[in-house]
Amino acid sequence: MSDTTTDTDTDTDTAELTALQAALAAEHAAVYGYGVVGGRIGEARRTEARAAYDAHRARRDALAREVRDLGADPVAASAAYGLPFPVPDAPAAVRLAAELEDRVAGVYSDLVRATSGVRRGEAAGALREAAVRAVRWRGGSVAFPGLAERAGTGSAASGPSATPTA
Repeated sequence: MSDTTTDTDTDTDTAELTALQAALAAEHAAVYGYGVVGGRIGEARRTEARAAYDAHRARRDALAREVRDLGADPVAASAAYGLPFPVPDAPAAVRLAAELEDRVAGVYSDLVRATSGVRRGEAAGALREAAVRAVRWRGGSVAFPGLAERAGTGSAASGPSATPTA
Protein backbone atom coordinates (compact mmCIF):
# COMPACT_ATOMS: atom_id res chain seq x y z
CA MET A 1 0.00 0.00 0.00
CA SER A 2 1.43 3.40 -0.94
CA ASP A 3 1.44 6.46 1.26
CA THR A 4 -0.94 9.02 -0.22
CA THR A 5 -0.53 11.61 2.52
CA THR A 6 0.37 15.03 1.18
CA ASP A 7 1.66 18.17 2.86
CA THR A 8 -1.82 19.66 2.40
CA ASP A 9 -3.40 16.71 4.25
CA THR A 10 -0.89 17.11 7.07
CA ASP A 11 -1.54 20.86 7.29
CA THR A 12 -5.29 20.22 7.38
CA ASP A 13 -4.89 17.59 10.10
CA THR A 14 -2.70 19.94 12.14
CA ALA A 15 -5.17 22.82 11.77
CA GLU A 16 -8.04 20.54 12.76
CA LEU A 17 -6.22 19.23 15.83
CA THR A 18 -5.22 22.77 16.83
CA ALA A 19 -8.84 23.92 16.54
CA LEU A 20 -10.06 20.89 18.51
CA GLN A 21 -7.55 21.61 21.27
CA ALA A 22 -8.62 25.28 21.35
CA ALA A 23 -12.28 24.22 21.64
CA LEU A 24 -11.34 21.84 24.44
CA ALA A 25 -9.45 24.61 26.26
CA ALA A 26 -12.46 26.90 25.88
CA GLU A 27 -14.75 24.22 27.28
CA HIS A 28 -12.42 23.74 30.27
CA ALA A 29 -12.65 27.50 30.91
CA ALA A 30 -16.43 27.50 30.46
CA VAL A 31 -16.84 24.69 32.98
CA TYR A 32 -14.70 26.66 35.43
CA GLY A 33 -16.61 29.87 34.69
CA TYR A 34 -19.97 28.24 35.22
CA GLY A 35 -18.73 27.13 38.63
CA VAL A 36 -18.41 30.83 39.44
CA VAL A 37 -21.76 31.61 37.81
CA GLY A 38 -23.44 28.89 39.86
CA GLY A 39 -22.10 30.36 43.07
CA ARG A 40 -23.52 33.82 42.33
CA ILE A 41 -26.58 33.28 40.16
CA GLY A 42 -30.04 33.92 41.55
CA GLU A 43 -32.42 31.08 42.28
CA ALA A 44 -34.61 31.94 39.27
CA ARG A 45 -31.80 31.15 36.80
CA ARG A 46 -30.00 28.40 38.69
CA THR A 47 -31.54 25.61 36.58
CA GLU A 48 -30.44 27.38 33.39
CA ALA A 49 -26.91 27.74 34.76
CA ARG A 50 -26.81 24.07 35.74
CA ALA A 51 -27.98 22.99 32.26
CA ALA A 52 -25.26 25.12 30.63
CA TYR A 53 -22.64 23.71 33.01
CA ASP A 54 -23.70 20.16 32.15
CA ALA A 55 -23.70 20.93 28.41
CA HIS A 56 -20.15 22.31 28.59
CA ARG A 57 -18.95 19.32 30.61
CA ALA A 58 -20.41 16.96 28.01
CA ARG A 59 -18.80 18.91 25.13
CA ARG A 60 -15.49 19.00 27.00
CA ASP A 61 -15.53 15.24 27.48
CA ALA A 62 -16.47 14.61 23.83
CA LEU A 63 -13.70 16.90 22.59
CA ALA A 64 -11.14 15.15 24.81
CA ARG A 65 -12.18 11.83 23.24
CA GLU A 66 -11.87 13.28 19.72
CA VAL A 67 -8.38 14.59 20.44
CA ARG A 68 -7.34 11.19 21.82
CA ASP A 69 -8.88 9.49 18.76
CA LEU A 70 -6.56 11.63 16.61
CA GLY A 71 -3.60 10.29 18.59
CA ALA A 72 -2.88 13.40 20.63
CA ASP A 73 -3.00 14.19 24.32
CA PRO A 74 -5.93 16.46 25.19
CA VAL A 75 -4.99 19.86 26.56
CA ALA A 76 -5.40 19.86 30.33
CA ALA A 77 -7.54 22.28 32.27
CA SER A 78 -5.78 24.98 34.21
CA ALA A 79 -6.08 24.94 37.97
CA ALA A 80 -7.81 28.32 37.85
CA TYR A 81 -8.78 31.00 35.34
CA GLY A 82 -8.79 34.78 35.55
CA LEU A 83 -12.27 36.16 35.04
CA PRO A 84 -12.85 39.05 32.62
CA PHE A 85 -14.42 41.14 35.40
CA PRO A 86 -15.38 40.78 39.07
CA VAL A 87 -18.47 38.63 39.73
CA PRO A 88 -19.81 39.77 43.12
CA ASP A 89 -23.53 39.23 42.48
CA ALA A 90 -26.25 37.68 40.31
CA PRO A 91 -26.29 40.40 37.59
CA ALA A 92 -22.51 40.01 37.14
CA ALA A 93 -22.96 36.22 37.02
CA VAL A 94 -25.45 36.64 34.18
CA ARG A 95 -22.96 38.87 32.30
CA LEU A 96 -20.23 36.30 32.87
CA ALA A 97 -22.42 33.49 31.52
CA ALA A 98 -23.11 35.51 28.35
CA GLU A 99 -19.38 36.27 27.99
CA LEU A 100 -18.46 32.60 28.42
CA GLU A 101 -20.92 31.63 25.70
CA ASP A 102 -19.61 34.34 23.36
CA ARG A 103 -16.06 33.09 23.81
CA VAL A 104 -17.05 29.46 23.28
CA ALA A 105 -19.00 30.42 20.16
CA GLY A 106 -15.91 32.15 18.78
CA VAL A 107 -13.78 29.07 19.25
CA TYR A 108 -16.40 26.83 17.67
CA SER A 109 -16.52 29.23 14.73
CA ASP A 110 -12.81 28.53 14.25
CA LEU A 111 -13.47 24.79 14.54
CA VAL A 112 -16.15 25.00 11.84
CA ARG A 113 -13.60 26.67 9.54
CA ALA A 114 -10.92 24.06 10.28
CA THR A 115 -13.02 20.91 9.82
CA SER A 116 -15.29 19.17 7.37
CA GLY A 117 -17.93 16.48 7.32
CA VAL A 118 -19.44 15.22 10.56
CA ARG A 119 -16.99 17.11 12.76
CA ARG A 120 -17.92 20.38 11.03
CA GLY A 121 -21.61 19.65 11.62
CA GLU A 122 -20.96 18.96 15.29
CA ALA A 123 -18.94 22.17 15.61
CA ALA A 124 -21.71 24.15 13.93
CA GLY A 125 -24.20 22.62 16.36
CA ALA A 126 -22.01 23.60 19.32
CA LEU A 127 -21.68 27.12 17.91
CA ARG A 128 -25.45 27.37 17.57
CA GLU A 129 -26.03 26.11 21.13
CA ALA A 130 -23.53 28.60 22.58
CA ALA A 131 -25.10 31.45 20.59
CA VAL A 132 -28.58 30.53 21.80
CA ARG A 133 -27.41 30.35 25.42
CA ALA A 134 -25.68 33.74 25.02
CA VAL A 135 -28.93 35.25 23.74
CA ARG A 136 -30.84 33.80 26.67
CA TRP A 137 -28.36 35.17 29.17
CA ARG A 138 -27.99 38.55 27.50
CA GLY A 139 -31.59 39.01 26.43
CA GLY A 140 -30.50 39.98 22.91
CA SER A 141 -28.49 38.69 20.00
CA VAL A 142 -25.61 39.73 17.78
CA ALA A 143 -25.61 39.62 13.99
CA PHE A 144 -22.89 36.98 13.60
CA PRO A 145 -22.47 34.91 16.77
CA GLY A 146 -18.95 33.55 17.05
CA LEU A 147 -17.53 36.10 14.63
CA ALA A 148 -16.45 39.04 16.78
CA GLU A 149 -14.94 40.86 13.81
CA ARG A 150 -18.39 40.99 12.18
CA ALA A 151 -20.47 41.41 15.32
CA GLY A 152 -18.61 44.55 16.35
CA THR A 153 -17.61 43.13 19.75
CA GLY A 154 -14.28 42.10 21.15
CA SER A 155 -15.52 39.05 23.06
CA ALA A 156 -14.42 36.17 20.89
CA ALA A 157 -11.44 38.08 19.59
CA SER A 158 -10.13 38.51 23.11
CA GLY A 159 -9.41 34.80 23.34
CA PRO A 160 -11.05 31.45 23.45
CA SER A 161 -11.24 31.31 27.21
CA ALA A 162 -10.56 33.12 30.39
CA THR A 163 -6.89 33.54 31.21
CA PRO A 164 -5.41 30.64 33.19
CA THR A 165 -3.95 31.77 36.48
CA ALA A 166 -2.05 28.62 37.29
